[in-house]
Amino acid sequence: MNHKVAFSFADGKTLFFPVGANEVLLDAALRNGIKIPLDCREGVCGTCQGRCESGDYTQDYVDEEALSSLDLQQRKMLSCQTRVKSDAAFYFDFDSSLCNAPGPVQVRGTVSKVQQVSTSTAILQVQLDQPLDFLPGQYARLSVPGTDSWRSYSFANRPGNQLQFLIRLLPDGVMSNYMRQRCQVGDHLLMEAPLGAFYLRHVTQPLVLVAGGTGLSALLGMLDELAANRCDQPVHLYYGVRGAEDLCEAERITAYASKLPHFRYTEVLSDASPEWPGKRGYLTQHFDLAELRDRSADMYVCGPPPMVESIQQWLADQALDGVQLYYEKFTQSNI
Repeated sequence: MNHKVAFSFADGKTLFFPVGANEVLLDAALRNGIKIPLDCREGVCGTCQGRCESGDYTQDYVDEEALSSLDLQQRKMLSCQTRVKSDAAFYFDFDSSLCNAPGPVQVRGTVSKVQQVSTSTAILQVQLDQPLDFLPGQYARLSVPGTDSWRSYSFANRPGNQLQFLIRLLPDGVMSNYMRQRCQVGDHLLMEAPLGAFYLRHVTQPLVLVAGGTGLSALLGMLDELAANRCDQPVHLYYGVRGAEDLCEAERITAYASKLPHFRYTEVLSDASPEWPGKRGYLTQHFDLAELRDRSADMYVCGPPPMVESIQQWLADQALDGVQLYYEKFTQSNI
């Protein structure tokens, strides 16, 4: 029985390959052309060190000089001593170029649906001939048909052969104009994927998911994965946009409550009309501080740089050492 393993690197590239039952992880990587830096291959030098982000594994031998007891608690591992017991994901804090790894694949897909779901957002669905592997939260670079431009968008669903993206509609953007004026079901799209070091890690504690605008896309992919695996940890989604007309996917978000037993959802508008009955202002004004102080949590944040930076500063100001932050800043293209 083979297990599917993902290796993610500091440059945002991810590679997938099969690992046989009871096979040493390093051996499987080398067999698939992924030349992880190595030296002793005996669990002593620590050269092939990484961190398990998801999945079950054992290690044959690890010298205490290579990994400390704290390292082991943090799920650090040595590739030369690791045997996976399930599908798994591992992170290495160096660029993929150091292991002569092939780059992201280019795949072709066909537009299967295009729908404007708010004044500022459209959903693009793309059908692939073969399923694409990626980690929930990652993104793809899409070639804009009829141009030489590429734009990056997070996957808004789980891995498979039907992909979904939330596209922000700009007044005069290359992708925005294509979506509004020319995009038709049946169009062919070229994409490069998977990319990004922002993805859902192994879940062992409560989750706080924070989306700004179309940063929601990456978090929807994570929520789909959590729902499919019946995650029993508390999950709180915060979603911030300018006005009520910018909110989207409300029905889909509400449906997570029936799939995740401890799901909460908070909408916040930064420029709400007087008629808006809900929360207004900035996301940090509405975080459940008592909830975060009472227990550890993993926080995933995806949105524009000012939003991400304000949340980083808020966490520092509150001295919430128990919150592990993962984030993706995206810069909106103006063309």
